[in-house]
Amino acid sequence: MKIVVVGSVAAGTSAAAKARRNTETAQITVYERDHDISYSGCGLPYFVGGEVADIEELTPRDAAWFKARYDVDVLTGHEVIAVEPGARTVTVRELATDRTFVDTYDELVLATGVRAVVPPIPGIDAPGVFTVRTPSDATAIRSWIESTGATRALVVGAGYIGLEMTEQLVARGVQVTVVEALDHAMPRMDPDMSARVDAELRKHGVDLRLATKVVGIDADDDGVAGVEVQGTTDATGGTERVECDLVIVSVGVRPAVDLAVQAGARIGVTGAVAVDRRQRTSVERVWAVGDVAESFHVVTGEPVWVPLGSTANKTGRIAGDAMTGGPLEHRGILGTSIVRVFDLGVAQTGLTEVQAREAGYDIEVLHNIKPDRPEYLGGKPLVLKAVADRASGRLLGAQAIGASGADKRIDVLATAITYGADVADLFHLDLAYSPTYATTKDPVHYTGMALTNAIHRTAPLITPAELVRRRAEGERIQVVDVRSAKDRARSVVPDSVHIPLKELRRRAGELDPALPTVTYCNKGVTGNAGQNVLRNLGFADVANLSGGNQNYQSFEAPSA
Repeated sequence: MKIVVVGSVAAGTSAAAKARRNTETAQITVYERDHDISYSGCGLPYFVGGEVADIEELTPRDAAWFKARYDVDVLTGHEVIAVEPGARTVTVRELATDRTFVDTYDELVLATGVRAVVPPIPGIDAPGVFTVRTPSDATAIRSWIESTGATRALVVGAGYIGLEMTEQLVARGVQVTVVEALDHAMPRMDPDMSARVDAELRKHGVDLRLATKVVGIDADDDGVAGVEVQGTTDATGGTERVECDLVIVSVGVRPAVDLAVQAGARIGVTGAVAVDRRQRTSVERVWAVGDVAESFHVVTGEPVWVPLGSTANKTGRIAGDAMTGGPLEHRGILGTSIVRVFDLGVAQTGLTEVQAREAGYDIEVLHNIKPDRPEYLGGKPLVLKAVADRASGRLLGAQAIGASGADKRIDVLATAITYGADVADLFHLDLAYSPTYATTKDPVHYTGMALTNAIHRTAPLITPAELVRRRAEGERIQVVDVRSAKDRARSVVPDSVHIPLKELRRRAGELDPALPTVTYCNKGVTGNAGQNVLRNLGFADVANLSGGNQNYQSFEAPSA
């Protein structure tokens, strides 16, 4: 068997290594147009910022290592420019000499990854404008900063790479402006969660421009001098100049499907290569792995494309196993991810609230604000948002933001979703407990308890967004603040009645039991206690404000 792999980052090298583990007789060749292989693309921003001192820490393996370890021939500086599936050949250009040659294959693996999206902005090719895809990119950015003494940067796009680059540039003492065309940073998350990311950026001195686009880049002989930006909601169409001497373009990536299209492989609805659960394309003996290939969602079963290194490694291994007679099949993904944004871990898995509604689910939504461990041992607030299907009780997705503990909880919830857990199952999980790591009832347990009660209508929930929407539509809702006077003095939900919990039984007659009622406290626990009191006193329609006043104020902060 002769296996040819195109691309040598996470997926391509994983496919080659697994194929070799399964057989010693195959001839395996990997072609890579760049000079670095098997590198950690997710670590590139941290080299720019200096947390990673040497770029070689992100490129620990080279072609010689792969040859010695796996007897795999990795040819860097070689670009595959054509595929002929009928003849089972590839045409390869050696970039250093411009020599071309034809190689044959029995099995062809396309691991061509992604291309950075470079918007057609005037001046986008100016010196000092960079994308962040390869070790060469990261080296060039760091060199530019060190050689020019750049002190002002503009980052276009507030997704994963944009946020990581922002954090690392600030760590270097660079003043950063972030321009995001959508209404929030981290647009993959629900707005009421990504608003917390917005606040964290501004807390650390980042000039965050939302609903804004870059319309031009000005440069002189020394490189970038400034950027023209325009608010997308500005009816006047006016622009503003932002002075800067470095621009990072991170508006997204697209699957590099050119070779797949040339080979006749079907492109899926996501724009990536359509594959089966063994990573086979629609063309015989052609496989697609990593960021160039579609996956499917564990919850919905629908095609999905989420380019992550974890998925790339997994799909490469599956293809390498399948083409050499192994049993592995892809079981789908949840898009589980996490990014550090200054002092916060920002994580998610499964469907967001927006995605779940678009998929047609009748959902229950919980915002759960708890310390990641007891406050007497330094516990800090962790915000968990979870989405469940009312009909089945199944957990559909979760998002977590906090100074610590977001990774642990999102991994537990990702596992639960993968195995189809009912939210009631979360309470029964036997999770590790010590006050140095968790509370006796973990935030995961609380999530299960509250969602179960909400689904069975023993303790209904209402999100800030729903409360604001229903009021805006003219519905009369009485809102009851059951906190202390001291807490109420800090901030309130507008047009709410103040009856502290300890007085609620005695003063319940001041309320109208026929009206829809919402109780709230700071985070949700005392609000739930007030909800129970009113329900037991005969109030028929009582909901607890999800996440309490803290969540409400965070929700209202952007508009304020």
